Amino acid sequence: MKTKRKQTASVWMANAEMPRTGALTKDLTADACVVGAGIAGMTIAYLLARRGKSVVVLDDGQVGSGQTQRTTAHFSNAVDDRYYEIERLHGKEGTRIVAESHTTAIDEIGRIVRQEAIDCDFERLDGFLFVPPGEAAETLEEELAAARRAGLPDVELVKRAPLECFDTGPCLRFPQQGQFHPLKCLAALPRSIQKEGSLVFTDTHVDRIEGGSSARIETHMGPVITANAVVVATNTPINDRVAIHTKQAPYLTYVIGGLVPAGVIPRALYWDTGDPYHYIRLAASDHGATELLIVGGEDHKTGQADDSMERHARLETWARERFPMLGEIKYRWSGQVMEPVDGVAFIGRNPLDADNVFIATGDSGMGMTHGTIAGLLLTDLILGRPNPWATLYDPSRKTVLAADEFAKENMNVAKQYTSWLTSGDVSDVEEIEPGTGAVVRHGLSKVAVYRDSRGGLHERSAVCPHLGCIVAWKGTEKSCDCPCHGSRFDPHGRLLNGPANSDLALVESRTRS
Repeated sequence: MKTKRKQTASVWMANAEMPRTGALTKDLTADACVVGAGIAGMTIAYLLARRGKSVVVLDDGQVGSGQTQRTTAHFSNAVDDRYYEIERLHGKEGTRIVAESHTTAIDEIGRIVRQEAIDCDFERLDGFLFVPPGEAAETLEEELAAARRAGLPDVELVKRAPLECFDTGPCLRFPQQGQFHPLKCLAALPRSIQKEGSLVFTDTHVDRIEGGSSARIETHMGPVITANAVVVATNTPINDRVAIHTKQAPYLTYVIGGLVPAGVIPRALYWDTGDPYHYIRLAASDHGATELLIVGGEDHKTGQADDSMERHARLETWARERFPMLGEIKYRWSGQVMEPVDGVAFIGRNPLDADNVFIATGDSGMGMTHGTIAGLLLTDLILGRPNPWATLYDPSRKTVLAADEFAKENMNVAKQYTSWLTSGDVSDVEEIEPGTGAVVRHGLSKVAVYRDSRGGLHERSAVCPHLGCIVAWKGTEKSCDCPCHGSRFDPHGRLLNGPANSDLALVESRTRS
């Protein structure tokens, strides 16, 4: 059975006990099938189940085992792409909807947590946006004006964030933001969903999704789900070959978590506007009278850099310069975000597909709020109810003013296919040290080769099964990453993250000492 392999980086949420409900073993019929048991999929399933619909949730790992476990879990209406940029691309009404929907998402997850009495460290707190040294503070004034035009009158410009350890200078205060422990929340939702008569299945890989008068979802082990509607909430769609992947790009973002004395840093969310940018929050710690300071940033396009150690080191340097009380770094990890070309997620009917096939993707670094927005919006669409957000988030939309970004990202993708013509990372597999890997040319083909700690060689085709791009070996995380659309594979070629929906193809393997 295909199951989702957990990436090996140490993640702050890894200790959460997650339910494994068991694999699907027989054919079922439901009102809706949700593929993906992350924050988006589980929120959609919960809201549909609460409205009396029978729902089947399928995931090829455990609940929350995809990108949700790798988030830093900011709930925010301070959008990453800035309100003045959203206004340029989508107009004042589009900007108003962005502000309204993200604000509603924070309220909605709080309501669910209270209603289900879920202990997941959910709290409301301020967020502070500041500029790095040397950047003009006019950026904040422009964003303040745009945020207020979007319907956020309580956003204000303050002299500095409430940090004694370093002076941020002028910053914007966004009140009533939120944070929580998403895996603790997701661990409780299967019980709530099943209480309503719906079902959650883990360790169940979906091979094929076909819409129509009755959607058909085929699983790897044979059982089939038929449903009136199907939602693909797998971070990036596994059922869409081309259309949506031309309109968003995969980026890796890096995170560290280190210990600080409890109560020394005011609990809030903090973000800067730099390039590369940084984002900060606090979380509970299991190590005495301490808290966990979580700092992220240093993004790059997936598969187009192999310097994770350096990026984590830069994050640590940046954090220690501003938080001198920072102690031992306990966690280092990365996560993948999908950046839409026009700054707004894609939530709605899948382009060029049947009307009862829906997707939720394009989180733009705001997966927690976008996932909750998906729950609210797709529930309405599936129930046949109008939703004022539908047009803005429509995956089929064309944003003319984002044409330059669309062209730039797709030219970048086209360039990656030239790796078919280049030599391999090494000229011979004998150059590959134990515990490392490389992409090697074998005649007209390229092979991803990993040498395990015992010296055994493991070989897979280096051709991504999504759209034929050559994967790149990422040594510090021991993965093979597709530089075109973000599929990721473990050292043995087994799928970690879509849009590919299968492992790297087998080639003749051999063992050498």
